[in-house]
Amino acid sequence: MEAISVFDMLKIGVGPSSSHTLGPWRAAERFCHSLSHHLHAVARVEAHLYGSLALTGKGHGTDIAVLLGLSGQDPETIPIPDVLAIPEQVSASHLLHLSGAHTIAFQPDRHLAFHYSERLPGHANGLIFKAFDEEGQLLTAQTYYSVGGGFVVREGESLDELQQALPCPIGTARELSAYCEARAAGIWEVVMENEQSWRTEAEIKSGLLRIWGVMKNSMYRGCHTEGTLPGGLGVSRRAAALHQKLVLPCEYSNADEWLRCLVRCDFQFSKILKWIGCFAMAVNEENASFGRIVTAPTNGAAGVIPAVLMYYICFSEKDVTDEDIVRFLLVAGEIGSIFKKGATISAAMGGCQAEIGVSSAMAAAALTEGLGGSVEQALMAAEIAMEHHLGLTCDPIGGLVQVPCIERNSMGAIKAITAANIALEGDPAKARVHLDEVVKTMWETAQDMNHKYKETSQGGLAVNISIKVPEC
Repeated sequence: MEAISVFDMLKIGVGPSSSHTLGPWRAAERFCHSLSHHLHAVARVEAHLYGSLALTGKGHGTDIAVLLGLSGQDPETIPIPDVLAIPEQVSASHLLHLSGAHTIAFQPDRHLAFHYSERLPGHANGLIFKAFDEEGQLLTAQTYYSVGGGFVVREGESLDELQQALPCPIGTARELSAYCEARAAGIWEVVMENEQSWRTEAEIKSGLLRIWGVMKNSMYRGCHTEGTLPGGLGVSRRAAALHQKLVLPCEYSNADEWLRCLVRCDFQFSKILKWIGCFAMAVNEENASFGRIVTAPTNGAAGVIPAVLMYYICFSEKDVTDEDIVRFLLVAGEIGSIFKKGATISAAMGGCQAEIGVSSAMAAAALTEGLGGSVEQALMAAEIAMEHHLGLTCDPIGGLVQVPCIERNSMGAIKAITAANIALEGDPAKARVHLDEVVKTMWETAQDMNHKYKETSQGGLAVNISIKVPEC
């Protein structure tokens, strides 16, 4: 059974896409690492993109991500201005600082190829890297698949060999429930026990609070940044304008002061709804602008969990502590891993149900347990949230993670909160549908879904909205 950490489900990275930006970036990093013993023998590298990576790669910044990965940059630490500046330098100079240590000639229009009509057999998101010496002899060729959420698998790689033995190996919601019952524990406690197979408790808590810090800062930046999103669609940022209309009755100068101000306010229901939408859209406007966000479980769905967590902190009746935030993220991560194991979190494999739907289910379960719900109520909330995302297609206009993606995050957040409220007042023993059945149904729906609705920009809104998008 695949062992997945919460830190696998919640990754710090750069937008706009986990499968099309973060995944190819990590694949390029891995390729560079494999060259370390003969790096200076490399005279030329090529990157070949296939399937969905080719069809929507320009809009998702896949070419930018590949160049950054080959340049030895890390998505968690790269200064945000360098995200666009480094690829521009490569394009202008035709030189690539491979792995940050060896300069070679590189012409993006020749050495970075989009194979629009071809797909590799292992996954819709496939890419091949090749390295050649001075005589043009092939040194190595490696195939990778970006399988969603920033996860990358090299062709021929056996995941079983890489697994960590966990005290509570979990593949399904029923298995999670059984461990909770046997230990008389909440979901977060079982997940914490597993996480300590990789890290100390102190490291887990500090790591999750760091993730929360990135979420908080992405919301803050998005709520205070105006302008037009890149890519050519001409989509205006809306979170900042909405934030200005909502007006906070206090002054602040950073994200922490802003949050404390929000916690002190007492808003009516209609304004709370607007705040939730504002939080979610703020994150995904940052994501669409190559900003730093948390993949949760994907970049395209990165706004749902932060928005619901902000609802929990600012608008619920509970006095939420750092400990509560850690527990929230532990629960959310585990629910996401159940979907990844039993179905998919890749829109290229399952449509947007695999992204917004999964993120909504993750947030719903976390909020339910955070508000005092039982284990079964939390699983019920996740089931309700996904049930009402089943069949959701991924049809990004112009191949950009903007329309309809940004608004969908606000909808996913509201559905998560609604699902939690229904579950908290419900009796799981009387529920006719279990989370495991919804996971199974989601995967079957994904398999039945026409490929044009799986992040190809060849169906739905992507073909019915007349646009002209220049090459990114």
